[in-house]
Amino acid sequence: MSQTNADAVCTWVDQMLDQQKHNSPAAQASAYAPSNIALSKYWGKRETSFNLPITGSLSISLAQHGTRTGLSVIDAPQHQVILNGAAIDANSSFAVKVCQWLDRVLPSDLKLRIDTHNTVPTAAGLASSASGFAALTLATNTLMGWQLPEHQLSALARLGSGSASRSLWHGFAKWQAGQLEDGSDSIAFPLTQQWPQLRIGLLTISSQIKAVSSREGMARTIATSALYKQWPQQAQTNLAAIESAITEGDFETMAATAEHNAMSMHATMAAAWPPLVYWQPESLIQMQKVWQLRQQGLPLYLTMDAGPNLKLLYEAKHQTDVQAAFPDVQVISPFG
Repeated sequence: MSQTNADAVCTWVDQMLDQQKHNSPAAQASAYAPSNIALSKYWGKRETSFNLPITGSLSISLAQHGTRTGLSVIDAPQHQVILNGAAIDANSSFAVKVCQWLDRVLPSDLKLRIDTHNTVPTAAGLASSASGFAALTLATNTLMGWQLPEHQLSALARLGSGSASRSLWHGFAKWQAGQLEDGSDSIAFPLTQQWPQLRIGLLTISSQIKAVSSREGMARTIATSALYKQWPQQAQTNLAAIESAITEGDFETMAATAEHNAMSMHATMAAAWPPLVYWQPESLIQMQKVWQLRQQGLPLYLTMDAGPNLKLLYEAKHQTDVQAAFPDVQVISPFG
């Protein structure tokens, strides 16, 4: 990002918080945010420092699978980051990202203890960074008494992790790519549609931290994959089809388009150099099982983010069949 663009973003953030950023903080605050999976994926940035995407995306939340973050004011020279009960080294990438976000939005003399708990594996392709920065944003808003509107909170969460812009809400959320240099229009918003029969099945292949981060993977794919040239147009077409299917309650169109979108995204990665393959052998075994069951008549689909774990898409009336085929599946009802 050029210095001019960086200044524009910082100016926008400063203006947004101008009246609130000097509020006296509360002693402590906490918030929960759900993780989310993109049905139409976000893969590629038009600007990296502030996570401005090349395309829009659309997601579904994962209910009680997400992050709860507590904040408390401390008398210390620097922020303290606690993850799942363990102190994190200040020089770790996780702590650095959290502290950089806080230093961007808080007065320089205010230091916090950040106590965050994930109910999904961290950095394993289950969007822990999305729920983490969304929860951090919501907790900071409460701590500082900002009372910012949701679209501004979405933009602030995006500064920490792009997909965090979609994790402020339960249910469906759409993140618009935006066009402005300062990124102020690159925000998400919830969709009003409810789908009580929709189920998400989590198949956790591995909880290990992935070797290549999403940030690095996106950059490599854009720089070296010839297949990426077709991705933005397909992503835009897929997003429109999925949103329309949600409005119409058309499960098979929604789920089939989501699976095609995910497979296409992973194809762009595999065509990068060096090849970028997040799948593990067990991932492919389970994918083939899904496809075989579908050939046998079970309306079951899958999606995958930048990791080895599968997310199954199906409706409640088929839950018995899905659980019989996948005994270890974690069943999520996004709408309760």
